[in-house]
Amino acid sequence: MTIETILLSLELESDLEHAAALLKAGKLVAIPTETVYGLAASAHNESAIKAVFAAKKRPSDHPLIVHIGQIEQLSAWVADIPPVAEQLAQQCWPGPLTMIFAKAPGVSSLITGGRDTIAVRMPDNARVRQLLSISGPVVAPSANLHKKISPTCAQQVMDGLNGRIDAVLDGGDCQLGLESTIIDLTRQPVQILRAGPFYPQHLAEIIGQDVLLPSQHNIAVAGNMPAHYQPETKASLFTSNELMEKLSKTEQKISSVVVLHFSELAINQPMQAIKMANQRQQYTSQLYQALAQADRLHCTEIWIEQPPADWHEVIDRLSRACFR
Repeated sequence: MTIETILLSLELESDLEHAAALLKAGKLVAIPTETVYGLAASAHNESAIKAVFAAKKRPSDHPLIVHIGQIEQLSAWVADIPPVAEQLAQQCWPGPLTMIFAKAPGVSSLITGGRDTIAVRMPDNARVRQLLSISGPVVAPSANLHKKISPTCAQQVMDGLNGRIDAVLDGGDCQLGLESTIIDLTRQPVQILRAGPFYPQHLAEIIGQDVLLPSQHNIAVAGNMPAHYQPETKASLFTSNELMEKLSKTEQKISSVVVLHFSELAINQPMQAIKMANQRQQYTSQLYQALAQADRLHCTEIWIEQPPADWHEVIDRLSRACFR
């Protein structure tokens, strides 16, 4: 069934109230956050939650993140709030940190993917938090079709989900452009299950204990699938030396390739290239927009220069974007 998707403005009070009314009525509204646009549905409405899975074509056993607008909303979703969570909330909320707790009794298994834990975060956008204070907490996975590039502007949402959701609340470009860090507080030592804008050393300083960052993230949390965040065009990841070698080979049809690079490329051949920032935070804010731009060039392949190995959140997303 095709839905008439309407475009609303986050800055207009009437549009924000309209979006809140839609959410309370069980409708689907894409909302801007500092990370990426999320596809929001009332966390209290199982029919709306099921509609999120259907609109995204997302597997039903893949857990969702509950987004709250104020700290007082947290206790309804979690069994208890450990001291480390209070420390992290004081320093990192609102912001791009998702915490995993033991879930409260009565929380829908649709949200948790059948697990006994729940993921919660508070987005760092005052207008969005105002929306969530009116509408109540929402589930809000990225507002894209399953496994595709996460949207960081309203147009990307419309390109992927127009006709499948009720509204898009346009808040401009997302500031960070990469999904939140997910940290599991139900085990010791605590560990990051999805790398993101908050790094292990920063979180460790806040809670006064080690925070683990496994080299592989295969635990079932949002975004942890081998193939994810993928452009339509086949993408491949190369070290700087590998990329230079491929580009220097005259037999390669470089004109049919788009290159994402942050190093200077001394190549005297016609090619399509997108220059990426060589600073970590700027690179992450560009990444999904650049992949979407590369898709629009309709080349046969995307070649990506591999960023530094300690950019864990970027390497994680690129490895999934290039997985075949």
